[in-house]
Amino acid sequence: MKKKIVPGLAIGLAGLLSGLLAGPALADGLGERDDLTPEERQKVERVIAPAVDFSKAEPFEAMQAGAATSIETPDRQAFSYFSANLPEAAVFDFRLGNALFRKIWVPAPSSTQASDGLGPFYNARSCEACHRNDGRGHPPEGAEDATSMFLRLARAPRDAEERQAIKDAKVLNFPDRIYGGQLQDKAIAGFAPEGRMQIRYEDEPFRYPDGTTVTLRKPHYQAIDLRYGPLEADATVSPRMAPAMIGLGLIEAIADEDLQALADTEDKNGDGISGKLQRTRDLSGQPAIGRFGWKAEQATIEAQSAHAFLGDIGISTPILPANSGDCTALQPDCMAAPSGEQARLGPSEAPDPVLSLVTFYSRHLAVPARRKSGSPDVLAGKQAFYQSGCVACHQPKFVTSKSVTDKALRYQLIWPYSDFLLHDMGEGLADGQVVGLATGNEWRTPPLWGIGLTKVVSGAEFYLHDGRARSLEEAILWHGGEAAAARHAFANLQAEERANLIRFLESL
Repeated sequence: MKKKIVPGLAIGLAGLLSGLLAGPALADGLGERDDLTPEERQKVERVIAPAVDFSKAEPFEAMQAGAATSIETPDRQAFSYFSANLPEAAVFDFRLGNALFRKIWVPAPSSTQASDGLGPFYNARSCEACHRNDGRGHPPEGAEDATSMFLRLARAPRDAEERQAIKDAKVLNFPDRIYGGQLQDKAIAGFAPEGRMQIRYEDEPFRYPDGTTVTLRKPHYQAIDLRYGPLEADATVSPRMAPAMIGLGLIEAIADEDLQALADTEDKNGDGISGKLQRTRDLSGQPAIGRFGWKAEQATIEAQSAHAFLGDIGISTPILPANSGDCTALQPDCMAAPSGEQARLGPSEAPDPVLSLVTFYSRHLAVPARRKSGSPDVLAGKQAFYQSGCVACHQPKFVTSKSVTDKALRYQLIWPYSDFLLHDMGEGLADGQVVGLATGNEWRTPPLWGIGLTKVVSGAEFYLHDGRARSLEEAILWHGGEAAAARHAFANLQAEERANLIRFLESL
């Protein structure tokens, strides 16, 4: 992973903003941030204002992660480079985290005592197994490999006390009493897996006003071959595909106030969009805004990483020390299996500094630079993206907080194209599963940066939370609920205009 040094790449945002045209602020999406002076606030308001001129690219638009943007060749390793402005002294930690991210865990007891503790039930043996090349996963296709997608298990609250617990963010939901929070379809030697995911697709044609037809595939999910008997009667199963890993540190660095300013739970502005914040708790137990996960259930990269270690691999960490992974008391053989914890290495199966290094690695995976951001067809597609109303949820720009400790992430102009809020996406995408304040119809707006390199990095194209969409066009056509108007606007574009909008997305 060579680091290219380009003159002017590490330009500070203060210099960037001072080079922009002076004028009144055009945007009203900036929160009351205490990290900015009044002058800085005015400059930031101007730079994050929505685009109005689509005849040319906006200043610095191609550098969609600010000074952290990777300008490496956009090949299969495009998501695996470190932030371009990462100090040389920190690169070693990034590479250590990279090695641990790709580490293959084995069952306990083992002679490789720093690598044992897998399972007993699990979905993958490494982080890399789900996030191949640090990209997104895929549904079971061909060889039925379900490593990068699993079923989340949960039930809704049953009484006032449980509803209050969710409202207070004491819990996100209630796992199945036997199988826990997710179905593990793999097991170590001597154990049979908990069960497996079965998917059945049915064709669902979509006809454009111009007569063109696209065949969507509607999935139906079921947990089968369940080892310990049936799920609870009111349990829900929700497929979750591994997302791409890029830009996570910059998402974490967005000021809470800016997300709060975008939330409009009651749709007071009457635009039909009522995005709301996910309320959760950080690892210290303090209330926090969720911004990671398909339903924004985690507030920090560290929490997201720790839960993935525990649920996906069955590996405990100092902050989630359950050595039996996602096992429950109704799985006594799993609870009695040997642990990989070693007293001489420290508490948990992945003792310090494993989690901190994996977190550091995840925080600094760079977003690739835009391609062809100034091409006429891409600019026309960007205009169609705006005019179709996509930016109501896919917020183009933020400026990260000046209070962030990590200098590589501080005060950067970024273009994630997401508001990181929960939105009702309609019955077509509903999973029926409550997660914190997210209802069964609601999902976090996913960031779009890097989406145009999906096939290059992952070798295939699968989109949305369960990979049902095999193209960006299919993904758009599945939008419903609050996004139905945007989908309708897209469908009513001329064929060339639709193609340009897709080219815009492919340039991200």
